[in-house]
Amino acid sequence: MPLRILMADDHQIVRDGLKALLAREGFDVIGEAADGQEAARLASRLAPDVIVLDLAMPRLNGLDAAREILRSTPRTGIVLLTMHAEEHQILEAMRAGVRGFVVKTQAAEELVRAIKAVAGGQMHLGSNAPQVLVDACFGGRELPRDPLTPRDRQVLQLVAEGHTTKEIATELGISTKTAETYRAKIMEKLDIHDTAGLVRYAIRQGMIQP
Repeated sequence: MPLRILMADDHQIVRDGLKALLAREGFDVIGEAADGQEAARLASRLAPDVIVLDLAMPRLNGLDAAREILRSTPRTGIVLLTMHAEEHQILEAMRAGVRGFVVKTQAAEELVRAIKAVAGGQMHLGSNAPQVLVDACFGGRELPRDPLTPRDRQVLQLVAEGHTTKEIATELGISTKTAETYRAKIMEKLDIHDTAGLVRYAIRQGMIQP
């Protein structure tokens, strides 16, 4: 049976191109998502073999979507796509359980190799991934623990994307007061006390693009 693939990217033209590529390679693309929240919902419902996730997506970025997906469908393999291979992003992804990481500027064959590798339970960091990442992962090096909860990170991304407190409350199905409380606690945890600072933090974390 062909591998069942779910794709998530906020650009329709990218999804169309990937779908055509994967179909030529004999994969079965069973679903598409335009943001991380939709990807998490579809993953829970469809249980694909592998999910190809763009790292920078609206509403819920690829890394946080991967964390949510792996909690509900831990046997699903995940390949993260990004424009730039940042060390801290790769390490965070690996710590979350992601086993594939591909830079978009790499050849299409790199993505195909990544999908096959993670489907077989192997790791694929891409030909451009520096050796230091492998050493960091397997040599006992630890990243500082993220002080934010998954819900905190959802709220932070929406704040950084420019949504109002009322819009965030509607998006997450919570009260406006609760959304305000989350925002205040995020600022306290990060020791950041203005929206511009939150935006800069979200960019550094790869949650949004500058």
